[in-house]
Amino acid sequence: MDLKTATALRRLRLVSAPEAISFLLLLVCSVLKRTTDFNAVPAMGMIHGVLFVLYVIFWADAWNRAKWPLKTAALYFVLSILPTGGFFADRKLKREAETAVIASRARQEGVVNA
Repeated sequence: MDLKTATALRRLRLVSAPEAISFLLLLVCSVLKRTTDFNAVPAMGMIHGVLFVLYVIFWADAWNRAKWPLKTAALYFVLSILPTGGFFADRKLKREAETAVIASRARQEGVVNA
């Protein structure tokens, strides 16, 4: 894995958990808006919207650079629209990055011919 691909995956991973948190907070704010006089939906909606757009941009970049199959790319996109999906995406991306680092080190040391 080259540096640009690793960076793209890292960016996607860094935005996935905050996007999931903002989604959950938006859901809480929506419930509070309906049940109390507290209305933070406009502010939380904007924050979540920005994080979601960043997630989609970073997802497209990671898909392009990592050359994921359609099934993997679709999985990461579906995880972005589920309330806690960003946490699962973060975990999967972390494992993928660790595997890539191990493979890269093995190639550098001449253990694997890939």
